Amino acid sequence: MRKVAVITDSSADLPPELIARHHIIVVPLLLHWDGHEYRDGVDMMPGELYRRLRLATNGRLPKTSTPSVGDFVRAYARAAQGAQAVVSIHLSSELSGTYRVAHAASDLVDVPVQVLDCRTAAMGCGFAVLEAARAAEAGADVEQVLERARQIARRARLYVTLDTLSYLHRGGHVPAIASVAGSLLRICPILTVENGPAQLAELPRTRRRAVARLLARMDEEIKARPVHAAVMHADVLDEAEALRREVAARFDCRELFTTDFTPVMGAHTGPGLLGVAWWSEERRGEQP
Repeated sequence: MRKVAVITDSSADLPPELIARHHIIVVPLLLHWDGHEYRDGVDMMPGELYRRLRLATNGRLPKTSTPSVGDFVRAYARAAQGAQAVVSIHLSSELSGTYRVAHAASDLVDVPVQVLDCRTAAMGCGFAVLEAARAAEAGADVEQVLERARQIARRARLYVTLDTLSYLHRGGHVPAIASVAGSLLRICPILTVENGPAQLAELPRTRRRAVARLLARMDEEIKARPVHAAVMHADVLDEAEALRREVAARFDCRELFTTDFTPVMGAHTGPGLLGVAWWSEERRGEQP
């Protein structure tokens, strides 16, 4: 029996092969659309979501919701079959109630559970989960696994550019004027999630300029350190692969992934999203 099992939710955007390789348990978030409920990444896959969004003509978008307390209780019980304790890592509590539900469920099981609000999202959270799982595989105890996740979550950076603000607007996440301005001026906004909330970082006028700014921000923050990076996309694989090649050429990547933006996140941003997430290793003498 291992010391620690690592659990996350489906918004973490981890590639399936990494989930399987590192024995990470994923609790799906939920989508509700036209009277049906779908488990994120199980009943609704990225390609299907973006295809349906592009074809939608009735103006109705999917709604999203957290897993239930029961979903987490079952996940913790499953984890307890092979581990002495659990570390459960989730996207920012300012973006979702998932952390609060996971925390409530932790009081209902016999296995010790530590629940972490990583204060970021998508692969920003995914990297914290991945490093926690690697620490657990190396034999770390629950406090060491939790601290490793905290370290990576603090170092993680996430920037995405959108094709349009209309999905965020229709979901009630940006003012109407911002959506109109984005359409008229062909703005490709750059958003980030840092220390909790989603924030508007820049408003470049073209996609090409937006991608250049994503790379420039990486360069400004990485400063030649070794880096662990991921390129995320919402149904724009060709653009994602081009961005991945650029990242590989410019930076000292210790690992570099391309991953689909999960349906439960893409329901709010729409198809066309392109982004990068990363964490950079410390130089000697730096604080983690």
